[in-house]
Amino acid sequence: MVSPAMLKGMNTEIYGEGHPFGDPSWYQAYNTPYYNDSHKKFRKIMREYVDEHIMSNVHDWDEKGVIPKEMYLEAGKQGTLGLCIGRPWPEKYFGPSPWGFEPDYFHELIMYDEMSRTGSVGFQWGIAGGTTLGLPPVYHHGSEELKQRVMPACVKGEKVCCLAITEPTAGSDVANLKCTAKLEGDHYILNGEKKWITNGIFADYFTVACRTGKPGVGGISLLLVEKGVPGLEGKGFQYMMQNFNHESLKFAGKRKTFGKTLIQHPVIRFKVAEMARQVEATHNWLEWITYQLNTMPKLEAMLKLGGHTALCKVQCTKAGGKGDWWLRVELCCVLGVGVRSVEVMEYCAREAAQIFGGLSYSRGGQGEKVERLNREVRAMAIPGGSEEIMLDLGVKQSTKLAQMAKMFAEAAPQPQAAKL
Repeated sequence: MVSPAMLKGMNTEIYGEGHPFGDPSWYQAYNTPYYNDSHKKFRKIMREYVDEHIMSNVHDWDEKGVIPKEMYLEAGKQGTLGLCIGRPWPEKYFGPSPWGFEPDYFHELIMYDEMSRTGSVGFQWGIAGGTTLGLPPVYHHGSEELKQRVMPACVKGEKVCCLAITEPTAGSDVANLKCTAKLEGDHYILNGEKKWITNGIFADYFTVACRTGKPGVGGISLLLVEKGVPGLEGKGFQYMMQNFNHESLKFAGKRKTFGKTLIQHPVIRFKVAEMARQVEATHNWLEWITYQLNTMPKLEAMLKLGGHTALCKVQCTKAGGKGDWWLRVELCCVLGVGVRSVEVMEYCAREAAQIFGGLSYSRGGQGEKVERLNREVRAMAIPGGSEEIMLDLGVKQSTKLAQMAKMFAEAAPQPQAAKL
């Protein structure tokens, strides 16, 4: 028997279903330096919202290939679209935060943690992917006239904005775009082809990356394509990079083979343990990046976090999820640091399929989330930069940063030795 006296001073606050490793560790009575009462309040709001409005409908939307317009309006009303575009909260274009507090990047991480319980990459991309990528350049770098015209409708879910970068011949190689824009009088003539644009088939606004100047990074501009509205010449690459740098265990306890539940077999416990090990380590890395983003000035974050987030994307997508883990790193793309983890997602999706057996390739039913995650894992690995590009970028950025730090240290005034 456990007496109340034995529990005195211990953290016993558990949130969620209580499955081991089924939620972030701070949900399961572990101490954390990152979260406060506002995060706990927001966690409850998001869980109830996801359970009531999303969870039971995701499979139907996936089969139909369409998310109802009402869901965009509901997401806007709920505040989730405003949370997707970076800090500070867009009060000027939305109104006060609907939760009664100024959200930080950890609130955004919680939003993705809770939405990821649906096990649907498609839903997340569909409801907010375009606006998450296309609207921040307008919010952070557009003219006030442009923001007044575009921001309110987009953060309220009335209209959708997307980011048009990828071309048939330029994906990860963003600096070598071929699409051009030539200024003629008061208007730009835009020539080129864009492909694989998230939310592009139904977007109302297109933040288009195009070439208005010399070859390379310095010649890229962003145009908001909406009846010829001009963009900001020459800084398009910088603004895009700021934004980029922005169920197995439960089933295993029920299914039986050879007279035992799956979780009673050592080989299954090993699979679950390995998934948990990779996911918990990756989520801790993500929380560390989020903390840096919360506490650094924007310029410092852009300089220092690019390498970490590029590597974190690869780590997460290769290992990927316990049904809901794949989306934990989605935050980084939205935060402005350009990450989406796939290594962990890929590993966990495969291992979850091994545990679920034939159910893992049947659409709908008990294996619905596992089937969908295996089908959608490549949609997380490729967009935003392939694994190979991200690995190379991560090392190059970190090496460059180390060289800069050395230069700064050498240039700084040296302390005088104390006289004896």
